[in-house]
Amino acid sequence: MARPEDPRAPSPLRRLPLEDDRFHDQCGLFGVFGHPEAAHLAYMGLYALQHRGQESAGLAVGDGTRIRLQKGMGLVNDVFTAEALDSLPGDRAMGHVRYSTSGDTVATNAQPYLIECHRGPIAIGHNGNLVNAAILRRELEAAGSIFQSTSDTEVILHLYARSHRERLEDAIAASLYKVMGAFSLLFLTRDALVAARDPWGFRPLVLGKLNGATIVASETCALDLIDAGYVRDVEPGEIVVVDADGLHSFKPFPPEPSAHCIFEHVYFARPDSLVFGRTVLDSRLRLGRQLARESPAEADVVVPIPDSGMGAALGFARESGLPFEWGLIRNHYVGRTFIQPRQGQRSVGVKIKLNPVRQVIEGRRVVLIDDSIVRGTTSRKIVHMIREAGASEVHMRISSPPTTGPCYYGIDTPLKSELIASSHSVEEIRRFIEADSLAYLSHEGLVAAVGDEASRRHCTACFSGRYPVAVTVPDESQLRLFEKARA
Repeated sequence: MARPEDPRAPSPLRRLPLEDDRFHDQCGLFGVFGHPEAAHLAYMGLYALQHRGQESAGLAVGDGTRIRLQKGMGLVNDVFTAEALDSLPGDRAMGHVRYSTSGDTVATNAQPYLIECHRGPIAIGHNGNLVNAAILRRELEAAGSIFQSTSDTEVILHLYARSHRERLEDAIAASLYKVMGAFSLLFLTRDALVAARDPWGFRPLVLGKLNGATIVASETCALDLIDAGYVRDVEPGEIVVVDADGLHSFKPFPPEPSAHCIFEHVYFARPDSLVFGRTVLDSRLRLGRQLARESPAEADVVVPIPDSGMGAALGFARESGLPFEWGLIRNHYVGRTFIQPRQGQRSVGVKIKLNPVRQVIEGRRVVLIDDSIVRGTTSRKIVHMIREAGASEVHMRISSPPTTGPCYYGIDTPLKSELIASSHSVEEIRRFIEADSLAYLSHEGLVAAVGDEASRRHCTACFSGRYPVAVTVPDESQLRLFEKARA
């Protein structure tokens, strides 16, 4: 078996935090129109969506005359203080939390972006990724546009500023006609809050109500925190304009086959959210049950790898009849960077995040449940940790199929060459992570567990290689430009 490349070696194309062997969603969105405490509500909404992005946060707040912007690097409670929120008056706001997908984590890429153009001020926040952003950027720069960031979101603003359409929704639609890929978007102008979703519906976006105010959020867990009621999803291909006259819906784009990101159910979304019309926790329980039916294990205890394996592990335990126990405890106070000791324990990067409970593990055959294996290095260290805690056998079960391809639609996936399943068989991966057995959920089991037996509503490109929006895989030099545009 060819040994996977050492992921600790820095890639020239991306900055990888210590032991960050996880997929990440780019960002989360929250908007409110018609509430006197708009900034405070948006702050709480972003707090509920913090899992969707931990590197920057921002708020744009309007009072009908002016839009004020505050954003910065860090978590929501790092960026905003009570005094800062009090300095953002207005009854309309939109906010954004972000995880950078490549390059440096810099303030110029923090969202929302706020610009002035011939129509007045407009702020934008984006969840997703545009597959033709690099091409559009080169065309705009050749025509004289000046960019302030490396984000593909700024392309949309330049297209909007160049549009000659008079109505706000027409100018936004004309801009979005030119982009390809995944976008759930919020715009804030002096007079309106606008939500837009791509025709494939890659990323979630929902509408809610609170005492007459309209709320827009990436997930329903943000509605729950502020006691807002869920109304419906923003539909694929829909533009929703909320202003003083109420809510107006437009569908300016030709319909496309649905391509909801199935990884929202596997890992990204919070388990208490309703995503794509389904409860995430229910999906994860079903994933675990299906995994137990497909790949049972002769074992004594089911142990989740927190937090990503929790729901599937509970479903696996219920289906198999094995006890579910907390064999690994997660330290929730670890940031995205950690200073390694100069000497001593080489595995401290994993141990600082997870610690085994010897009383649960010692002398027992353990089934470890996780949502995915990316490079395999973290799984290998966890298996080793469980063995050191006294396990007699370690069986790894994964609640999704092998991840064999990158995502171009708003998930920070490593390059194909960095994904261990793209070049290694399941048996080779098992030997690499040193488990007694390894099994993944089948593709058929995955789509069935989320209620999509015909596999017609979800995007599964990272597992199947079938990309719903055409993507031309660039060569090495083009890839550098593409990665820069995704930042």
